[in-house]
Amino acid sequence: HSVSRASPNLTFVPACLPPDPVEVEELQHFVSNSKRLFVMTGAGISTESGIPDYRSEGVGLFSRTDRRPVQHAEFIRSASARQRYWARNFVGWPQFSSHQPNKAHLVLRDWEKLGKLHWLVTQNVDALHTKAGSQRMTELHGCTHRVFCLACGDRILRSELQEHFEALNPTWKAEAFGVAPDGDVFLTDEQVRNFQVPACRKCGGILKPDVTFFGDTVSQEKVSFVHQRLAESDSMLVAGSSMQVYSGYRFALAAREKKLPIAVLNIGPTRLDHFASLKLNSRCGELLPLIV
Repeated sequence: HSVSRASPNLTFVPACLPPDPVEVEELQHFVSNSKRLFVMTGAGISTESGIPDYRSEGVGLFSRTDRRPVQHAEFIRSASARQRYWARNFVGWPQFSSHQPNKAHLVLRDWEKLGKLHWLVTQNVDALHTKAGSQRMTELHGCTHRVFCLACGDRILRSELQEHFEALNPTWKAEAFGVAPDGDVFLTDEQVRNFQVPACRKCGGILKPDVTFFGDTVSQEKVSFVHQRLAESDSMLVAGSSMQVYSGYRFALAAREKKLPIAVLNIGPTRLDHFASLKLNSRCGELLPLIV
């Protein structure tokens, strides 16, 4: 698994102070006392790989632009919404798919290998934990690197779909302006008007990325599975998430109910701050590598 050896990309990382030695010691104590650590990650763990998050002050997508992610109902209902989504996704894919894991992803992979990390749940759809080599993992909101048919369920790799797009749109060109946490880019309506979207190769149905769009829900089967992994754990670490989305927040509430110690590593406030055992305001890729 290739990992960029260059300095972290801080374009989309909110400003913060270097890790406080006392905080490092506190997190070290927390991790050392954990035997079966349950880790939940969010967009803030991938910002150092050059992928923006949604909510960070000043640098998140919502604070920099008025663009919002595609809504599930709109994608299902509207052919023009799907055309717009896939045109933008087609342009953004080469850059988005080339992002590499950073030090934080690698540390969590190493904790898994050492038997310290019992289960990892990521809210991200960027595949960076997979690229880092994590295996004991659930992608809560799916992954943009997979695509499936809404009608027959046939699955293909997103990289394979890129070839279909290219074959259908040999002369279509558009320049991307900015990139979003889900690989989306900004294009005008004029740019997307002539973009051709392929149908399912097996049944002619609608193709959708294997991700939970805003307004959709995570399957009950996946939620139950994650609750089982949490029940087997003795502590919870949240890294790079404000936990504003309920699909992830519910597991923190379950951990609190089980009286598990909870540590939060995130730049800026989170929904857990008032009941977490430990709150750290540092970069994931700067603090996690200091823990042994």
